[in-house]
Amino acid sequence: MEMLNFFNALIPLLVIHVICDFYLQPKSWVDAKRESTYCAIELYFHSVLHGVALIIPAFILGLGVHSTVCLVAIVMVTHYLFDLGKAMLPNGEKLGYFILDQCLHVLVLVFIAYHMSTNLTLDALLNHKHFFDVIFISLGYLIALKPTSIIIASVLKRFPLSSSGQGEGVAASETDSDAVSSAEVGGIAAGGELIGYLERVLILTFTIAGSYAAIGFIFAAKSIFRFGELNKSEDRSMTEYVLIGSLLSVVITTVIGTLVSLGLGIKIK
Repeated sequence: MEMLNFFNALIPLLVIHVICDFYLQPKSWVDAKRESTYCAIELYFHSVLHGVALIIPAFILGLGVHSTVCLVAIVMVTHYLFDLGKAMLPNGEKLGYFILDQCLHVLVLVFIAYHMSTNLTLDALLNHKHFFDVIFISLGYLIALKPTSIIIASVLKRFPLSSSGQGEGVAASETDSDAVSSAEVGGIAAGGELIGYLERVLILTFTIAGSYAAIGFIFAAKSIFRFGELNKSEDRSMTEYVLIGSLLSVVITTVIGTLVSLGLGIKIK
């Protein structure tokens, strides 16, 4: 029940954060913060909104006046500082800064929920029956991403593209096998790399969930989209190159997912 108390405190705080940060914040506020930084009145409105809105979950959770005031003050101040720092960065609108900003906000709420949970201790967290399951699954996703890309690239180096495509293809494969097809056939920069990551995340998720039919659907859908591009390519080695990379991605990720399922005691159908 310790974890239940913790999540009972955390989830309402996260709901308020999502509503205030994404639904109650107009784009004009975001632009104003970026243009005027600490001089933007919208920055103060947004921070106050986050703090005041937390009175609702504080009332529902039965917090006292002192605890509610501390909760509101902490969230208002930290939200102001994080948003101000993001607004003052030259490229603060980049995805990486957005993710960092959200992680910092959520981390503050996690610490608050941890403090509010009287029965939650670090020892109880470490001894929770699902703690190491989460660690094991996280390890599976970590291996399926960057390490798998390196393995695929190493294998593909043994099958260099012929003629003019060889140099560019091998260079692109050092990042991710799917990046080759984007570079050679035409597409957004690093688009193939992102496709590879998303593909492996989906495959691993479906494998752990036991939905193996969905894996075949992903591979078939990707093959259909790639068929038109590769059909226009006069270089047969390009088609074989992309096919090898795609099959390696599917096989390696499926094996990782199967091992994780076995480690979690999930019955494989």
